Amino acid sequence: MRLHTVFAGWVLRVGVASPYEILGVDPDAEEAEIVDAYRERVKETHPDQGGSTEAFLAVKTAFERIENGWEPGDAVPESDVAGDADVETTDVDEPAEPPEPEGVRVEYLNYEVMADRLWELTDDDLFEKAADGGLDPEDYGEFYVRESESLLEAAERQGYAWPFACRGGACTNCAVAVVEGEMPSPSSHILPKELHDRGIRLSCIVAPETDARIVYNVKNLPAVQDLLLPASRFEASSSTD
Repeated sequence: MRLHTVFAGWVLRVGVASPYEILGVDPDAEEAEIVDAYRERVKETHPDQGGSTEAFLAVKTAFERIENGWEPGDAVPESDVAGDADVETTDVDEPAEPPEPEGVRVEYLNYEVMADRLWELTDDDLFEKAADGGLDPEDYGEFYVRESESLLEAAERQGYAWPFACRGGACTNCAVAVVEGEMPSPSSHILPKELHDRGIRLSCIVAPETDARIVYNVKNLPAVQDLLLPASRFEASSSTD
């Protein structure tokens, strides 16, 4: 059963659906089982796979709640909608200190927005223009990639539905262009040497070793486009393996 037929409005409230129910695991499930379930639900609900942004964000919020120590019976505020950030209540005179970011910082820009504005990957001030461009958070911003996370997984943890298909380095649907920073690739991937040398990486299998600036959604670049894989074709072939 698809998530959107279960959780009307995607409001996570006690009595409607618990984070464990959304991920389809028992409250006493091991951490590895919860992580595996989260990754599967992310795939199922991703817009590229026929899901919806609302379903995708509901899964993200459920996983974050469990990570933050949610227990069965804990109350969830009625105003807490999937995709909203968790906010702890504090006294007005004593604002909470923001937590230290965990991981490696990545500044990102959407290739479609870049192309619409006639910016080029080779522009020395590309990210300065993006910072001053009044872009939506989905199109420009920054996040941190945690240890053992891929770039794609980190983006999804933030609630961003970046393109993908195989999630295994066998296509270029999730390709990004590394403008600054170190982001080595594993040995097994579909990218030809010339694309890899130009800074193209597959976000599903790479993670930054240093702070980085990347342009995501570059799947329609020449040469990159030649290696795209329709998600439906991948699912059909993998289901019969």
